Parts: sequence; structure tokens; C-alpha cells
Amino acid sequence: MSVDPASYPAPLRKARDGLAGVSFIALLAAVICALPMLAVLLAALGGGMETVRHLMQTVLGEYTRTTLALVVLVSLGTFAIGVGAAWLVTMTRFPGVRIFEVALVLPLAFPAYVLAYAYTSVLDHPGIVQTLLRDVTGWGPRDYWFPDIRSLGGAALMLTLVLYPYVYLLARAAFLQQSGTTFLAARALGKSAWVAFFRVSLPLARPAIAGGVLLAVMETIADFGTVAYFGVQTFATGIYTAWFSMFDRVGAAQLALCLLSFALLLAMLERVQRGRAKYHDPARRAQAMPPMQLSGWEAWLAMLACGVPVLFGAVLPVFVLFGMGLGSEQNLLSPRYLGFVRNSLTLAGIAAVVTVAVAVAVGFFQRLRPGRLSRGAGYVARLGYAVPGGVIAVGLLVPFAAFDNALDAWMRATFDISTGLLITGSIWLLIVAYMVRFLAAALGAYEGGQAMVHANMDAAARSLGQTPVGTLRRVHLPILRPSLLTALLIVFVDVMKELPATLIMRPFNFDTLAVQAYRLASDERLDGAAVPSLVIVAMGLLPVILICRQVGRDR
Repeated sequence: MSVDPASYPAPLRKARDGLAGVSFIALLAAVICALPMLAVLLAALGGGMETVRHLMQTVLGEYTRTTLALVVLVSLGTFAIGVGAAWLVTMTRFPGVRIFEVALVLPLAFPAYVLAYAYTSVLDHPGIVQTLLRDVTGWGPRDYWFPDIRSLGGAALMLTLVLYPYVYLLARAAFLQQSGTTFLAARALGKSAWVAFFRVSLPLARPAIAGGVLLAVMETIADFGTVAYFGVQTFATGIYTAWFSMFDRVGAAQLALCLLSFALLLAMLERVQRGRAKYHDPARRAQAMPPMQLSGWEAWLAMLACGVPVLFGAVLPVFVLFGMGLGSEQNLLSPRYLGFVRNSLTLAGIAAVVTVAVAVAVGFFQRLRPGRLSRGAGYVARLGYAVPGGVIAVGLLVPFAAFDNALDAWMRATFDISTGLLITGSIWLLIVAYMVRFLAAALGAYEGGQAMVHANMDAAARSLGQTPVGTLRRVHLPILRPSLLTALLIVFVDVMKELPATLIMRPFNFDTLAVQAYRLASDERLDGAAVPSLVIVAMGLLPVILICRQVGRDR
């Protein structure tokens, strides 16, 4: 039996009407995220089967094997480092734990390709490590074996070192929101701390951890700079080679379609694995998780486990890059470099706020209106993270350039006025590209915290006359503050180091630090490229410290 909405009580009618704005933003974001994918799909379908058969006979098998191997290695590495470090700094106490809380996030500020430059200069044949080894032993170049950094394993290591903070941040936020009641109950039943961790704390944090690993995987399959520099053939390198070097748009589009299909499969598997799992504990604020004091060899092992990723993911690269940059002629205080800094901060700040706001709308729409439409919007919103930035840029430029040209032609014919390119070539279209590219990161952080909000809170707010927006503002957002701040940090730092979309879509004479680093590295001026890379890292330190302090205060 259908019910006339007009017969609803006034508070419920108001709540029903208040969802329209959130729904519109969520669906509009999904449409915008779908634009570059539709462009890729149309181009791929227009190529016929001959190109597909040629790809299957030549490079498709190698691209698939290499990409899958890279995904497996990075998934295992980021899970082990991120979850282990998050548990240690949140639930235990050992010397230096407060320092490690912040230091473990530092590798997030490093672009993976910059880390690749640094370690190549150290570990390659003419690098300091092998040179010192030959000097000490007297060996010749063919007298010994040394691991090749320019390999699949090297690329997986670089990506793991810079991507594990995704898992660490989301897992730590989930651990901080857990109550100590269930963990203490497991200990009271005779379970050891490790057994209680694996059977209680880890399952409770599963949504956040799965979201973090998914972010790392999607970043891995979309990475171009690291795998291209190391000569590893993945779908991303194949797309760039076909699209921008061989000008084979059809082949590039069909490879991009394979990448999109893989990203969709990953998102579906993560959703199926998560299921309908929601974990609520209304007493978690009253019973905080008591940290365990470590001493002796346990404390030393904890320091080692937290110190190794910090050493190799942040400290050592900084010293290497600093040494590389000492001999360069880059002046950080020049007006030109200050312009790079200003442009980078402007883009990163605006993109972070816009992306997180859209992620809140998409996630809240899925919560209040579960169904095919909201689930479809969520899936589409996540796919941009697996698409190379250059493909997103081209996919957005084509429809918006057509709109600008059509509008200009109509204005000329009607009013004899030329509007030029209003959208194409502006920073706002670049912001849209960032939103499409990194919306999955913000959604993962938001939904990881949203799983902790009991559905009864929504029902109570609605019964008191709150609109959906009022419920979101007065109930959800205060509870989800650690997760939202984490999302802001992730998007801000990602935009700071994003390269392909910025290169293609930036306005004229609007360069960023990442673009400057790429230009210098392309000219084989790695010493000079180290300088803007260090500035990117330095600018990421402040938000890292702020977010970790804020999350720690919400313990």
C-alpha cells in the first residue's frame, strides 16, 4: 500500500525534502566522474576487434601479469606495514611512540617517482652503495650480484613505502574510535593480546583497512612515473605510450577500458568482502582502549617495526635528495619559485575542500537512500582513482572544449560577442579533474568512519524533526571529524604531488612544484629536480602534524 507523502507529519516531510540537495550533488558528481570514462568507452568501442586481437597477441598478457603482480606485492606490503604500525602506536606504549605517530605518515608526502630517483642514485651501478662495495672488496662490475632497483620488485618497494600511510591513517582512525570493552572482554576470557587483536580489533577495523588497501591498489594501477622510470610494463605505461607517444588513441582507450574494468572488479570485491558489516558501541567514549606498556625486547621490536618504514620511506630519501640538491642552482626564494608554491597551495587547498564535500554528499546519499542508484553513484565515483591522470584530463577536455566552442559560436552568431574558452584552460576544470581522480580517497576515509555511526542516531534525529542536512551537520560530522580530517590530508597531499593531469590541463603560465620537478628530471637534471621535490615534502609536513594531533586528541 502506497502512502501519500502529503500525509507525513511535518518533520518527516521536511526531512524528505531536505535530501534533494544532497542527492543532486551526489548524482552530479557521479555524472562528472563518468565523463572521462564514457569518452574512453566510446573511443574503445569505435576501434573494432582488430586492435583488440592485436593487443591480445602482443602486450596485453604482459601488462596483465605485471600489473597483477604489482598489485599483490603492494597490497601485502601496505597492509602489513600500515595495520601493524597503526596498532602499535595506538594500542601500545614504547619509547618514541609520540614521534612515530607523526613520522609514519611522512612518506605520504613523497611522490613515488621522486623516491625512485633518490634510490636509483644510491643503489644503481654508479651509486654510492655499489661504488663503496667495489672499493672495499676490490671486485669488478661482473664479480658480484646486486639487486636491480630498476625492476618489478623495486617498483613495488617504492610504491609500498609511499602508499602504506593510506592504510596506516585509516586503520589508526578506526582503532581510536573503538571501545576497549570488547578487547578487554577477550582478554578476560584468557585470550592473549595478539589473539584479541586478530579476533576482535582487526575485524572491527576491517571497513577502514579495506578502504585503505583499496586506495593503495588503485594508486598502484594508476601510477605512471615510477613504473615508467624503472621500465616496468603495466597498463598505465601502455596507455601513456599508446596515447601520447604512438598517438594510437583507440589502442590507448581499449587499454584504459581494461584498467577501468579491473578497478570496477576491485571495488565490487571490496564491497562484497565488507558486506553489511557495521560495528557500533555506544559506550566507546566511556571505555577507551587502555594502551599496553611495552618493555625490554618487545619495546625494541616495536621501535624497529615503526622505525624501518620511516627510515626508508622518509628520512633516507630526504638526505639523498638534500645531497642531490646542494649542487643545483635552484633558488627557493626567487619570485618564480614562490609562484610555484602559491599555485600548488591554491590548487591543493581548493581541491581538498571540494573533493571532501562531494565525498560527504555521495556517502550520505548512499546511507539514506540505499539502492541501485546510490550504489552505482558510489562505484562510478571510485573509478577515477584507477584512471591515469592524463586519461582523465583528455576525457574532460574533449566534452568541455566542445561546450566552450559551441557556446562561443552561439554568442558570436547571436550577440556578435566572443566568449572564448570559459571552462577549458581554467583552474576550475583542473579542480574537477582532481575531484574525479581523488574522490575515491575521500570516500574511503569518510565511509570508514561512517560505519561506526549507529543507524538509530539517524532515526532519533529524524524523529526530532531534523532534516538530512541537519542530521549530517549536527550528528554525523562531529563524530566523523577524524575521518574527514584524514580525507582532507590525503587529498591535499595527493594534489600537491599529482603530475599528469596538471601537465595537460594547467592554465598557461600556471606551473606547480610537481611540474617543475618533472621538467628538470626530463632534462636529466636530477639534482635540480630534488629541490622542488623537497619543497613538496616540506609543504606536506604541516597538515600531517595537524591531522595526527587532532586525531590523537579525539582518542
